[in-house]
Amino acid sequence: MTDQVVKTDDARPAGGAAGQGEFLGRTRELKELRADIERAGLDTLAGRKAPRARVLLIAGRPGSGRSALAAELVRQVADRYPDGVLRARLTDPDGTPVPVERAARDLLGALEEPAPAGACEDDLTDALRAALADRRAVLLLDDAADAGQVDALLPDTPDCLVVAVSAGPLTGISDVRPCTLGGLDAKSGVELLARHTGSVRITVDPRAAEGLAEECQGQPAALVLAGGWLAARPNAAVSDLAKQLRAEDTEGTPLTRVFRLAHAALPASAARMLRLLALAPAGLVDPQTASALAGCSVDSARRTLDDFVALGFLHAVDCPLPQYEVPACLHPELRVLAAHHERPAELQLARARMLERTVRLLQACRAITETDSPQARQKLLEMPLALRFPTPRAAAEWLRLTRPALLAAARLAVADGELDTLARRLMSQLVRAMAAHIGTRAAAPDLYEIHSLVLDVAERRNLPRERAAALLNLGDLDARTGRTGDALARYRDALDAGREVNDPYATGRAMESVGAAHLELGDFDRAADWFGRALVERLARGERADAARLYGRIAAAHTVAGRYGEGLRNWRAAVAEHRRSGDVGAQARALSELSRVQEYAGRSEESLRTCREAVEWARRAEDPPLQAALHLRAADTLERLGDPASAGLHRSAAEQILGDSNLQNDPDACEIRTASAED
Repeated sequence: MTDQVVKTDDARPAGGAAGQGEFLGRTRELKELRADIERAGLDTLAGRKAPRARVLLIAGRPGSGRSALAAELVRQVADRYPDGVLRARLTDPDGTPVPVERAARDLLGALEEPAPAGACEDDLTDALRAALADRRAVLLLDDAADAGQVDALLPDTPDCLVVAVSAGPLTGISDVRPCTLGGLDAKSGVELLARHTGSVRITVDPRAAEGLAEECQGQPAALVLAGGWLAARPNAAVSDLAKQLRAEDTEGTPLTRVFRLAHAALPASAARMLRLLALAPAGLVDPQTASALAGCSVDSARRTLDDFVALGFLHAVDCPLPQYEVPACLHPELRVLAAHHERPAELQLARARMLERTVRLLQACRAITETDSPQARQKLLEMPLALRFPTPRAAAEWLRLTRPALLAAARLAVADGELDTLARRLMSQLVRAMAAHIGTRAAAPDLYEIHSLVLDVAERRNLPRERAAALLNLGDLDARTGRTGDALARYRDALDAGREVNDPYATGRAMESVGAAHLELGDFDRAADWFGRALVERLARGERADAARLYGRIAAAHTVAGRYGEGLRNWRAAVAEHRRSGDVGAQARALSELSRVQEYAGRSEESLRTCREAVEWARRAEDPPLQAALHLRAADTLERLGDPASAGLHRSAAEQILGDSNLQNDPDACEIRTASAED
């Protein structure tokens, strides 16, 4: 979460700090916020039911415990909202506002609702409102940068509640009264210190504890760091820390002063690692990331990270992996210290080490799925033990849990502008790992963002081949989600980029894709023309299998347009190419389509002969579903020709194949029966 918090326990509390105990203080604020849920809004007073969700705003400076208060409020009212709590962070740790479309996509993912790859902001927010229309849920929108972010995500139902956290008022959202946070009351501030230092030193000198809490102005984040400093020094008195703080430069916030004092007290190596955590993507860090940044062993990095949790510098993330989060209120301080203590070249080297480590982890994540390949097994064995995954399941779980950090690393690498080679390698391995563990279709939304980043780098570096590949991938994702016009534009741009470097694969693939887009748009003449251009390229390079497929696509375009003669000619050419290449299964399928077009053209007897030939090739290809489908088609044709006896024999043959135990639950068999009924 965004801030250091008041609520703490041994794991990680809802608000995000380390420590022990229940939520402290803020009794008045919680009471007012809960009362505000029931308050009649302006629309209600005017006789109209509020059309949108009630918005509660918690405003305060970073480190004030605003996120902790929001989390505690949500915990207290969650039982009134049976459809759960949805959380979104609206500002990245570096202070960049999160795009609304990314936040909406993440919220739809939490609801397990579809979010088409590449969909625009309006489509995604409309889908989110539609998904929440019949639900009673709470949206916790943390660290909102402006009112526009919150307004775009508001549900159009008063049955939902929105709890927004911000630095100040969200002007532009009507009927919102901010709950503005100051410091904790003195009693709660002292108790928070006691949870970290132990009660003895607080009891011995309660006035000093009150003075220290006052010196921290009751800011929870500052008090947590102060408590961590004291906990690490059992022999230090509370008054010692208070005196040091008073002796510090009075400029800056209490959090800044306590943080710099705590940082200065660290050993040199630990202080350096802490400063380098400013480079952690999305503020998320694990032992591997810290090890790469600091140039130390993974075990040493984990021990240091655990020490940072105890000192209040980090939150331990509640997940199966050892993962930590840098509080957003400390990011500005870390960046300032990193810029002051580290040379720019050292920071860039640390960033490069981190990205290189991420690339190698992604390689290992993918390689564990390729153990059938001797080369992949050997490559896996050559990797250091610290980079290997024990099982494919462990690799998939790592990929799932680190996904936010991995995507953030890709964004940061591209934004850096000086590490484009590493950025390209990182995105290539990320695409491959997602395809191996998640599947291209399920990972499409993330892949769309990654391919867009690849395109950014390719255009910045003037890399036509990479640009063509990114455009083709984006076009495929556009086409799959029904944006055929957008896909067509991308395919044409990819064709230009492929021609620029004389890349035969890119140009051939782009031509075929342009044809497919025209076919989807119903322009059958242009579709056949572009498939024909791609066919010429394939034939010139002797690529028989691809040529056969293109003959089939040309035939399909002509058939849909009602030009059966052209369709038949191209299907015969496809059959001939498959025969030359020795692909028995493809030959059977092409004969099946040839038979279908002959039937459309009114050549029933020719269709029957072709169908019987296709049955034989399907048998040789050991394709029972296709065999059964062809027998059923032959039976239908024979019935139209007035030969019910022969039709019955073919139906019996189909039923015998479909009745095979291996096909009882085969979805293809169900499709065959359905297709037969429709024919």
